[in-house]
Amino acid sequence: QVQVVESGGGLVQPGGSLRLSCAASGSIFRIYAMGWYRQAPGKQRELVALITSGSSTNYADSVKGRFTISRDNAKNTVYLQMNSLKPEDTAVYYCNVVAAMGHNYWGQGTQVTVSS
Repeated sequence: QVQVVESGGGLVQPGGSLRLSCAASGSIFRIYAMGWYRQAPGKQRELVALITSGSSTNYADSVKGRFTISRDNAKNTVYLQMNSLKPEDTAVYYCNVVAAMGHNYWGQGTQVTVSS
């Protein structure tokens, strides 16, 4: 059984920062990539940032220069440092794990609210 657990969400004022963490555990043979997606009310889930096992990264244009994704391969953990947060960053943030043999795992989501 595989568990993907996010933490670090919360309420922050515009311009503030938050750091999300996601840890994957259980029977995962090999992780290829870990990433963060978000879904705002009434909108589709969208990719925020992705990092491969080789540390290649990909960011949504809307977060480039503000968000940084990093990863600890030994701990199967991924982080998302979010700076200069804007109200439009408000969403539920989901961690995604892409593993061998086509396995794709999701966390339960963590709420990020940017508001004054």
